[in-house]
Amino acid sequence: MTDATRTRPDGPGTPGHTVRTYWDTRHRERDDLASGGHIGLDRPGNEIFYAVRLGQLLTLIGDLSSPAAPLFVLDAGCGKGHFARALARCGHHVDAFDTSGEAIGRARAEGGGPRYAFAALDEWRSPWLYDVVLCMDVLFHVLDDEEWAAGLRNLASLVRITGRLIVTDENIDEPVPRGDYILHRPLAAYRGELEPLGLSHSLFRPYGFRENRVGFHVFTRTS
Repeated sequence: MTDATRTRPDGPGTPGHTVRTYWDTRHRERDDLASGGHIGLDRPGNEIFYAVRLGQLLTLIGDLSSPAAPLFVLDAGCGKGHFARALARCGHHVDAFDTSGEAIGRARAEGGGPRYAFAALDEWRSPWLYDVVLCMDVLFHVLDDEEWAAGLRNLASLVRITGRLIVTDENIDEPVPRGDYILHRPLAAYRGELEPLGLSHSLFRPYGFRENRVGFHVFTRTS
């Protein structure tokens, strides 16, 4: 999970801790699913949550890739690499990064095909563009609007012509804060940043998991 590094006294954890400290601690202390999943669910619940999200994601990206022309996928804010490994198993070439050193260490130990790196959303640079840039359950944890916008714009710059940027959030008309470290932003905010960069909103596909209102927003680069 990728997030800001600046100190927020109203953020998760004890006062004065950075958000990066929060995620390092969470990835260190919680299991492979809860650390990047839903901390309010038990392990069987998180197993279902991961399976539902992966199933929906594969309907968007595809579960097969041509060996002669594999898809190049970027998983931004990959956590411990659960989805990155799943996409690699489908034959896609996957780069993945996170701002939590704890998470990246665990992901590298698992292996499974993706190339992992340590970076924040607005820091990642690549010598190539991607067919798909994925940012799952990350952006609504970035509370600072300027940092959110900078990360989103950087991810957009990594999408090739006709490629897709897939981000997850609720499909709402007004901002909705939830707890200390979640801020759901409206579709209009995403469109306001991405449309001037040549990406148009293609569809919204909800997770369809229990009461969860989050889903996949797909933006396609048209210019």
